[in-house]
Amino acid sequence: MGVTLSDPMLHLLERWRNDPNGTYRSWFLWEQRIKNFRSIRRGIQQVVADIEAGTFGNAYRGSSLETVVHAIAEQRQIFKGADHAFLWKPKLRIPDIYESPDNQRAFGRLLDTCVCCDTEPQILAAIREIDAKAIKGLGPAAANLLYFLHPTLVPPFNTAIVNGYNTLLGAKVKLGRWDQFLAMRQGILGLNARYRSLLSNDLGALAGLLFDISTGRYPAPPRQDDDAALRAWEADLARVREPITKPPKKPNDDPREGDHSHTEIQGWLRNLGLAVGYDVWVAANDRNRPFNDGKLGDGCLDALPVRAAAPGADAVRLIDVLWLDKSSGQIVAAYEVEHTTSIYSGIVRMLDLALGTDAHALEGLFLVAPDDREKEVRAQLQRPAFSRVADLKVRYLPYGELLVNREAIARFGQGMKPIQAISRLL
Repeated sequence: MGVTLSDPMLHLLERWRNDPNGTYRSWFLWEQRIKNFRSIRRGIQQVVADIEAGTFGNAYRGSSLETVVHAIAEQRQIFKGADHAFLWKPKLRIPDIYESPDNQRAFGRLLDTCVCCDTEPQILAAIREIDAKAIKGLGPAAANLLYFLHPTLVPPFNTAIVNGYNTLLGAKVKLGRWDQFLAMRQGILGLNARYRSLLSNDLGALAGLLFDISTGRYPAPPRQDDDAALRAWEADLARVREPITKPPKKPNDDPREGDHSHTEIQGWLRNLGLAVGYDVWVAANDRNRPFNDGKLGDGCLDALPVRAAAPGADAVRLIDVLWLDKSSGQIVAAYEVEHTTSIYSGIVRMLDLALGTDAHALEGLFLVAPDDREKEVRAQLQRPAFSRVADLKVRYLPYGELLVNREAIARFGQGMKPIQAISRLL
C-alpha cells in the first residue's frame, strides 16, 4: 500500500525531522557522525588483525575492541552503553570471545567478512554463520559494529531501538537473538523503503526515530482505525516537546555548544595558518559552517593539491584543519579538534595522512583539546591500538594556549616554531 496524505506516519516523520532535539537533527545530521565512519572501520580492521595475530588478549579492557566500541558509544545518546554487551561478566562467563580462542576467531571472521564484502547475501551469510556457533553472550549487539561498515544494509541495534520498533509496529521482537534481529531488520528495510523520501538510504535515520519513540519523545501512531485515537495522537504530537533530560549545568555538557566551540577553534586555527604564511584547508564537511560573518572555509583552499590527496585521501579531507606550504602544496601541519569526543577518530585520520603522503614534509600533528583533557588524551594514547602513533610525534595543543597566544603569533610569528612552542609532545 502506498503512502497517502492522511498517513499518520507522514505527520510523525515531518515533525520529527524538524525537531532540533530529536535524533534526526541532533545526531543523524551531525557532521562528526560521518567523520567517524572511516575511523570506526579502521578500528574494526585492527580488531581483526589482533585476533588473527593472536595478540587480542583475553580481556575487553585495554583491547582494540574496547577502543572501537568506545568510539561508537560516543556517537551521542543513541549509542550510549554500546560497550555493555562486550564487557566481560566473569560469573556468567560471557561474552565468550575472551577465553575461547575458537569463538574469538569466529568473531574475527564475522568482522573480517563484513569489512571485505559489499553485498547483502554475504553479510547475511556471515551473521548466520556466527549465529550457528551459538557463542554464549555474543548476540545482535555486535550489529552496531556492522552498521558502521554497511549503514544501508544493517541497522543499529540496542534495547531502545527494539522497543521502539515493537511499539511502532506492534511486533514482539526479543533481545539477544540473531534470528529476531534479522526479522526486525527485514521490517526496518520495508518501512524505510516505504518512507524513503522522508528518511534515508542510511538505516541510522529510521533507527533514530525508533529510539525517540522508545524514550517517549514521540508517540507511535495508533494502529487501529479509530478516529478518536488518531485525534488524541495528533494533539499529543502537536505539543511542543521539551528535552527529556535535564538541561546541562555547563555549556560544554550540551552537544550543540560543543559543536559551536569546535567550529570556533577551527576558525582560530584557520586564521592563524593564513597569518603565518600557509595555505589552509578546512574539513570538507565543515567548510560551509557559519563562522563570524562568513563561512569557515572563507579564504581557504577549495581543493587539496594532488600531492596531498594521496592514498587515504577521503580521511585526510576530513581532518579539521590542514596547513600547506604555498609553493610545494605539501601538508605541513594537521590539527584535529577534540572538544568532547574520543581522540580515536582524529588519530586514525592522522595515521592515514602520515602513512599515505610525503611524511617528511610534516612538521606537526596536533590534537587540540580543552586544557583539562591532557591527562585523558595521554591515557588514550597508551592503549595498544595506538601503538603505531608513538613514531608520529603527535603534540597536544590546549585551548588555553591558543586563546592567550594566537593574536601575538598571528602578528609576529612565522612558520611552525610558535605553535610547537605552545604545544606539548605526547
